[in-house]
Amino acid sequence: MPTPVAPAALTVQGLGRKLPGAGRSQGDRWILRGIDLHLAHGECVAVIGESGVGKSTLLNLIAGLDQADSGSVTVDDDGTPLRIDQLGPRERARARGRLFGFVFQAFHLVPHLTLAQNVALPLLLSGQAESLARERASALLQGLGLGERLQALPGQLSGGEQQRVALARALVHRPPVILADEPTGNLDPVSAKRALSLLRETARAAHAAILLVTHSQQAAATADRCLRLEPERLVACDRSGDILGLA
Repeated sequence: MPTPVAPAALTVQGLGRKLPGAGRSQGDRWILRGIDLHLAHGECVAVIGESGVGKSTLLNLIAGLDQADSGSVTVDDDGTPLRIDQLGPRERARARGRLFGFVFQAFHLVPHLTLAQNVALPLLLSGQAESLARERASALLQGLGLGERLQALPGQLSGGEQQRVALARALVHRPPVILADEPTGNLDPVSAKRALSLLRETARAAHAAILLVTHSQQAAATADRCLRLEPERLVACDRSGDILGLA
């Protein structure tokens, strides 16, 4: 009997988003159209592109923060493929909190909560028991070298340490997909390198896929694959952004 094939962590097909024209004489303008993407569990894919091409829009569409005008977004929901684009607003919000982890350039830590409370927050918001949330948060922070600072406040940390807390918060609910939008943009090169290494190692251990949007060649170099975003396609490229296969 053949072994069942596990679904991809993330599959995007024909994804598009448009803006309405300014008047009757102007038609709709597509921000993105016909975007295809496939992420396996444990894989890291970097997406680069010119400013304004739609990299953040792509992440918002995948996460269901914006509604796509075409195409589909499918995420592995504990072995069952789930079409994010077919869900209503409330269902999308619940799925987003369960299936995605987010790491941003701005760390977005809650200043009056301790590190442990910040990391436990996604689990508490999803209705998990406080004891489980506290246990998972503590274990992750221990693994990221912050076990002695569980009760510290974000303002007492360096930028690199805050990024580690943000990483722990993104992974604490064990999502299949991590969406990272310029996650090292506020860090110095040494801290950025350390944060990227921790992101890869921690996500790989959790079997989570990473979609990394970045301008940084250093960040792109850590990925398994690099893709260049253009208005109507994602194409394989090298770490400098040159499309592969072209002279």
